[in-house]
Amino acid sequence: MIKVLIVDDQAADGATGISMTAALHPDVVLMDVRMPGMNGIQATAAITAATPASKVLILTTFDLDEYVFAGLKAGASGFLLKDAPPAELLTAIRTVAGGEAVLAPTATRRLIDQFVPLLPGPGQQPDRDALLAKLTGREQAVFARLAAGRSNREIADQMHLSQGTVKIHVGRILAKLDLRDRVQAVVLAYESGLITPGSQ
Repeated sequence: MIKVLIVDDQAADGATGISMTAALHPDVVLMDVRMPGMNGIQATAAITAATPASKVLILTTFDLDEYVFAGLKAGASGFLLKDAPPAELLTAIRTVAGGEAVLAPTATRRLIDQFVPLLPGPGQQPDRDALLAKLTGREQAVFARLAAGRSNREIADQMHLSQGTVKIHVGRILAKLDLRDRVQAVVLAYESGLITPGSQ
């Protein structure tokens, strides 16, 4: 059974969400972005820092809130549209509870294209060469595809590898770069300039 906590502006604010997460230890927190007082981004950052076992899934409107990129940086495991059908919501909850991220490739590209102005300027970016130096050539190739929003199956097909091998590579990449999940890998790849907006 997966325990889910819903933090929504009709029920609570971000601060209440933090205290309830600490008390209830849900597997997944469905987090609204816009709330009175502490917003969903601030609450997400606090929850992922204090209760890392609880995964946060941000609920957003169709036009992509300007806060979504910040939410991913704050440690959210992905985002979902508020009007997603129930079956899609249940699948997303199960996926996030299992340690994977919910971030569709098309949504990834649309998100990054829209929020490029929020990316750090020169001098604030992680050192791309130092980043890549931590990875083997094969891992760099997998990382580039991972950062472009490809699934393990798509990466396996493109690189003529088994999905199991890709999963091992992804695990090593996350460990070497000290990343929690695929979403953080996408964010880091764009921040470092490894992937540029609009690139495939």
